Amino acid sequence: MNDAKDPIARDGLAPRFWERKTLSEMTTKEWEALCDGCGKCCLNKLEDEDTGEVALTRVSCRLFDDTTCRCAQYETRHQFVPECISLKSENLDIHLYWMPTTCAYKLLWQGKTLYDWHPLISGTAESVHTAGISMQHRTVPEFEIPEEDWEDHIIEEPI
Repeated sequence: MNDAKDPIARDGLAPRFWERKTLSEMTTKEWEALCDGCGKCCLNKLEDEDTGEVALTRVSCRLFDDTTCRCAQYETRHQFVPECISLKSENLDIHLYWMPTTCAYKLLWQGKTLYDWHPLISGTAESVHTAGISMQHRTVPEFEIPEEDWEDHIIEEPI
């Protein structure tokens, strides 16, 4: 993992650790390294009250930087967005329903493998953007779009 642009510390990790460890056995560094940097968890979602179906919108959290596909205030985000989720192996099961289909946490929980474009496989953080999976340069901030108009910004997942 020699990508200087990768904001996630992926150096020094055992090769393919995610294939030998369960999610609950992972260290904090391994857990964080599973994030592919797509930015979809920072999108506002709409849930159909009747069916429970969740749709992603391109309306992003006010802290989302769609150039880097990262939270601009990750370490202190709960001060600004108290409802932001801290995803952990202990609460993953209750959050799976709204997570994107490409999410490494969801894939591993379901017993699936990571996609070839995942930075842990490709060796570069840019691969998620090159593959067209990320939300890089594709969002609008939530403060610019009234909530009643979010339906106009529903997006389809690429995979």
